[in-house]
Amino acid sequence: MIQVFNFGIATAASLFFPLHPPAASTIAPQVDYLYYFLTAFTLFFTFLIFAFIFYFMVKYRRRSEDEVPEEVKVSIPLELTWTLIPTAICALIFFWGSSLFFRNARPPANSMEVFVVGKQWMWQLQHANGAREINELHVPLNVPVKLTMTSEDVIHDFFVPAFRVKEDVLPGRYTSIWFQATKLGSFMFECAQMCGAFHSSMHGEVIVMKPDDFAHWLATNAPSQTMSSAGGQLFSQLGCASCHQEDSSGKYPQLAGIYGHQVTLRNGARATVDEGFLRSAIVNPNSEPVAGYSVSMPSFQGQINEVQLLDLIAYIKTLGAARKEAAIQ
Repeated sequence: MIQVFNFGIATAASLFFPLHPPAASTIAPQVDYLYYFLTAFTLFFTFLIFAFIFYFMVKYRRRSEDEVPEEVKVSIPLELTWTLIPTAICALIFFWGSSLFFRNARPPANSMEVFVVGKQWMWQLQHANGAREINELHVPLNVPVKLTMTSEDVIHDFFVPAFRVKEDVLPGRYTSIWFQATKLGSFMFECAQMCGAFHSSMHGEVIVMKPDDFAHWLATNAPSQTMSSAGGQLFSQLGCASCHQEDSSGKYPQLAGIYGHQVTLRNGARATVDEGFLRSAIVNPNSEPVAGYSVSMPSFQGQINEVQLLDLIAYIKTLGAARKEAAIQ
């Protein structure tokens, strides 16, 4: 009786849920093509191998107890064939998959930024103008969106099936993904990493809107402070300006224009100043000290949360933008 009931549920589910989610981003069709190729390739060789097995079972079966099989001679052409063809197919799959990986790992320069903080068991998302969402993400149609993500507790995983994008969200560091939605509507996102008792409830929706509608929604939900202005206020409250001075005379490096550029560390290595570098410099400043400056900067680990860290980084990034605009003028 229980088996019949479970079969009924499975049948009903197959009627209401598609075999795979819709392809609703620019990269989704390319991922599907690779998936279809791998499926067809697997099925083709599965049937081919079993067909050969049954064929040889019948053709070369032992017909009598006294039968002795003939000696099998090595065939160089045969050896080369079944070595080179699988190698070529594996190389094709590798280059095809790696090209998709690199394409999805490099967001366009003009991407709209959204910051994501995962915590047991919810998603907090924040736009650059300060608008915050819980388990929802509003984005415009046909605009690239970059998600910069971190976790406040354990490892999570941000997964949007319809966009074919998925990335681990880790405590203590930043990861990122990007997508460009191509269809209007609501698309589920979820945590794809077992993260605790209520892991299954850690999901939400990406709501894709027309650009004009999104601009109206963004303006309507904008708080009194943008992320950068909140970060600037925090920058002053923590006393950062006393050591990071604009004229490079401070105790620590000048921050205006530093984002996106390379700096030399005390060990002689070069490092690019990105979100991850800035986060490490704030919570663990002596891990990668910049050459020529003191290593006595205190750690702010535990004094500010992940949202405040993102605000500070957003503020530092605007310092770089302001310096570039001044140079152009």
